[in-house]
Order: sequence, then structure tokens, then C-alpha cells
Amino acid sequence: MVRTIAVLLLFGSTFLFRAETVALAAAPAGCTRASLQTTVDKYLDALQKGNPSLMPLTPQAKYMENRNEVPLGQGIWQNPLAVDFSRSLLDVETCQTFTEIAHTSSDHPYLIGTRLKVEDNKIAEIESLVADKDDWLFNAADYMKYSSQEKWGILPADKRSDRQTLLNAANAYYDTFGDYSNFSKVPWGTPCARIEGGMYTNRNNDPNPSCTVGMPKTGGVKIINRHFLVDVEMGTVVAMVDFVAEKRNPDFHEFRMENGKLRYVHTVQVCTIQPNCGLPPLKPKPPQ
Repeated sequence: MVRTIAVLLLFGSTFLFRAETVALAAAPAGCTRASLQTTVDKYLDALQKGNPSLMPLTPQAKYMENRNEVPLGQGIWQNPLAVDFSRSLLDVETCQTFTEIAHTSSDHPYLIGTRLKVEDNKIAEIESLVADKDDWLFNAADYMKYSSQEKWGILPADKRSDRQTLLNAANAYYDTFGDYSNFSKVPWGTPCARIEGGMYTNRNNDPNPSCTVGMPKTGGVKIINRHFLVDVEMGTVVAMVDFVAEKRNPDFHEFRMENGKLRYVHTVQVCTIQPNCGLPPLKPKPPQ
């Protein structure tokens, strides 16, 4: 684990990025949790059948995969894809959804993060980050194993944070990479566990794990093009971002907060420059 932490620190110190948030338009009238969940279900069904025509699409609907516009039916849509695990957050204010997906049941596993933009109950945009074996700390089986053990259900009202608090927490986390003085602005919680591509920060089942493990201290790392979705009832905020430059190593971070503190952090990053974003594959020791 010590070697793993060291590599994570090295990873954090190798990039430069600056804070930049994408403004979101107001949600169309009539967007509800139920309607968004129905749309997500139709997306997942279409993905599993490899048939995008099964989705309710607007006439001008577009598909983005790893930050590039791709015709629907190409990219990950070329073949049916079993969804072995998924979890969705629903942003009723911006009428968007985000779904993390693990595919582990074939000889080509994937991790996918998909944002849907919905207009009048039809999908106007599909944006997916699709990660596989050459991407950051990739291990779809472990990602599914650890993520599926976590509790991300709807929070009681007294344990929720408001939308702006969730956004502030996510931005502070990202800003810490650029300037370590922002570390104290992150609402770190205990216990808190992090999954990065499949690497889990609490493989030894510590009863009080911390998400501060591996956070870079050198600063100067820029994360740009931050596009946020927030599910207040789930206590969750997710951002789809780029590292350093446009379309470079696109990434999503998903944060769960309970009682105003971070509880879980999930990360999937597509390495567009070098395999595993330029670092050697990690071979962690088994839990003691």
C-alpha cells in the first residue's frame, strides 16, 4: 500500500491544471427523478442490446465518446454490451443524469461514465468516458466489487448538503491539485474510501479509512472543462473534466457526502497520451 500511495503522489505531481467550471443551463420544465430514471433505464437497455434507436432521442441528438463526437452506432455502440453493474445520479435542476457502468463479463472489460442531457423526456446529448486496459489503474472487476459494496442510497433530509455545498466540495478537491493550500477547504470525512479505476484505498478494511491518501502536495496541476451534475437527494456531485488541456486524459470524479463530509470518491480516467497515463502498472500486495 505504501508503494501504491507513492505512485499516486507521483501521478498527482506530473500534471498541471487550472480550475474552470462549465456553466449549466436551467432545466426544462417537467424534469423529475422518475422521468430521468426512466430515460436512464432506456439508455441502459439500448446499450445492452447495441441498438441506440431504442432510446428516445431528439432529432439533433449527439454522442460524444472520450470527448470526441462519434456517430451513434459507432464506438462502444458497435456491439451489445452487458451492464454488469451500474449506479446513476439524477440532476433534476439541470435535467441531466450520470451513470457509472462496469462491464466485466467478456474478455474486453470496460468502465464507463455516461452523462445524458434530457429535453422534454428525450435525450439530446450522450457523453461517455469509456475506459479499458490501458487507462488509469484500470481494473473493472475490482471497481465493480468495491463500488457495489458501498451504500449510495437516498439520504435522509438531515444528512444532505445543498447543491452549492456539494459543488464547493468538488471544486475544492480539484483546486487542491493546483494549489495545495486548498486542502483545508475540502470537507474530508472519516471514514472515507476512494476508488481510482479499480485501485481501492481501503483494501485492508480499516474501520476509519481516509480519502486524503495519495493527494498530491506539489500543486501546479490543472483540471479544466469541469462539467458538474448534482443529485442533492443522493448527496452526490460528479464532474467530467480534462487534465491539463482540451481532450487530454478526460476523467470523471464522483463524490458522495454524508453529514457535510466526504464519504466516497470514485475516479475513472481515460489516458489519451500514454498507457496508464505514463506510469507503470501497479501490482499491489494482497491485503494483510
